[in-house]
Parts: sequence; C-alpha cells; structure tokens
Amino acid sequence: MKTWLPLAATLLALVVVVLGAYTRLSDAGLGCPDWPGCYGQIGVPEGAEEVSAANQAYPDRPVEASKAWKEMIHRYAAGLLGLLVLFMFIRAWTVFPAQRLFTTGLLILVTFQALLGMWTVTLLVKPLVVTGHLIGGMATVSLLWLLVLQRSGSFYRAADLSAAQRKLPLLMLVVLILQILLGGWTSTNYAALACVGLPDCNGLWLPTMDFANGFKPWHGLGIDYEGGILESPARIAIHFSHRIGAIFTLLMIGGSTVLLWRSCDDQLMRRCLVAVAMVLVAQFSLGLANVWFYLPLPVAVAHNGVAALLLMSVVTVNYLAFTNTERMPV
Repeated sequence: MKTWLPLAATLLALVVVVLGAYTRLSDAGLGCPDWPGCYGQIGVPEGAEEVSAANQAYPDRPVEASKAWKEMIHRYAAGLLGLLVLFMFIRAWTVFPAQRLFTTGLLILVTFQALLGMWTVTLLVKPLVVTGHLIGGMATVSLLWLLVLQRSGSFYRAADLSAAQRKLPLLMLVVLILQILLGGWTSTNYAALACVGLPDCNGLWLPTMDFANGFKPWHGLGIDYEGGILESPARIAIHFSHRIGAIFTLLMIGGSTVLLWRSCDDQLMRRCLVAVAMVLVAQFSLGLANVWFYLPLPVAVAHNGVAALLLMSVVTVNYLAFTNTERMPV
C-alpha cells in the first residue's frame, strides 16, 4: 500500500475531527434532526416548499440552513473518509496481505464511528455518545497516522532505549488519552465556561463542586442534551477537573519529553520530542485562551485540532521507541 493513501486518509480524518468540533461548538450537532439525510433529504432543504415540508415533518426542529449545512458538510467529509478506508481495506485484502488485520480494525472503527454519529442525533447529543464519537475520531486519526509511519521508510526506531525509558512514551500516551477524555466530557456537557477567570474559578480557589452528577455517565433516554442539563456545581466539577488535568498533562508529558531528550542522542527522536513540546505548549495556551477570552469559536476549534496533532506526535514517539530497527518496505 503506497504511503500517500494512508497519508491522504490521515489528513482527511484530521479535517473530519476539526469539522466535528466546529459543528459541535457552533451548536449545530442537531442541525439535521434525522440521519443520514437532513429532513429526509440528501442535502439541506432549500426553497419555500421544501422548507415548509421539513418544518411540518419536524415542528420541534425548524430548518436553520446555516446549522444544517455545517452538520451535512461534516457528514459528507466523514462519508468520504469511510469510503477511503473501505478502499484501503479492499486493497489490503487483494494486494497487501500484511495490512489486512490493521485495515480490518480501521474499517470496524470507522463503521462504529458512523453508528455513533447516528446516535449523536437520535439520542439528542447525549454526552456519553458525543464524547465517544470524539474519542473514536481521535483513535481513527492515530491509527491512520500509525499506518503512515509503518509504510514510510524514513521512520524506524531511532533510539535504543532501555526498558525503563520506554515507559515514558507509554506514560505520555496514557496521560494524554485521559486528558482528551476529560476535554471531551467538558465540551459535551457544556462546561467549558463553568469557571470564569484564571487561575481562580468564579473568584474562588475551591468552588462548590458536584462530582457525583458531573461524572454520572447516564441520565436516561428521551432527554434533549443540547445546551446541557447539569446544574452549575456539576459543570464546575467537570471544568475544574479538566483544568487540573491540563496542568498534570503539561507536567507529565513535558517532564517525560525533557527526560527522553536528555537521554537520547538520535536526532530523529530528538526532533520528534521537540515537536511534542511545541504542540504541548500550544495546546495548553489555547486552553488558557478559551477561558480568558470566553470560548471564542476559532480558538475552541483549534483546541480540538491541536489535541489531535499532539496525539499524533506522541504516537510517533511511541512508534520510534518500540518499532524494530529494520526499515519498513515502501
């Protein structure tokens, strides 16, 4: 399988993640009240008659063309990604047997992502489903990028790390995944602005928080979660946890990066570690800007996109730490 194919799929997956964040953060997740079409059509209803019929069919969700188009463009991009992964799957099973298991897993993941996209609409942006959809998108980007690394002859294990040193890349990856989960839970519960001000929260260093309800995964069916349903103390608990998690992530990934950089002489690994450090600082700064400037849409969307880039860079460091020294054939 040529490198350009998984690379194109990775770039498209990044676009899908960013479009998904833009759709969610601009409150367009229910811009189309049905799935996979939009008000029963393949596109957004246009014209007075189509809009009137759509409004009659969905009186609780009248047509808002701008929101509907955001949702449908995201669906079109996700559908194109699904077709590309399907093509990679077929190519692997017919031409590249070494990639059969990997592409099969990717196809299963992308198929499940489509189901999560459907449930996001039918379950009225339920936080558990939307967070799962976000994590699935990040996982898709990571696996596609890993396939790029495997197919590229330029990437091989750059450093002969000890068993103890190899624990650091794994630690970085685990900490980052947990923080992305916290970030997704914060966003899908509309808790991004639950705390105003830095470094305090609403003028308090330790505000009243309700962790039991804030991290309750299931609130039942038939509930419209758009705008959030949690009371302020529960949202504050989520937001506060994400803040603490951000500091912990900065220290753990930053510290691990410095330790690896000092113990490794290979320039390729060092360049990757520098990339991790740069993206980590950018991501932390975007998080601060979200709070300081009251969640501007471009900054909030960038926060999601840079999270994906940070995950890709940490995956690269893990790949370099654990892959055999033999170069992969192109």
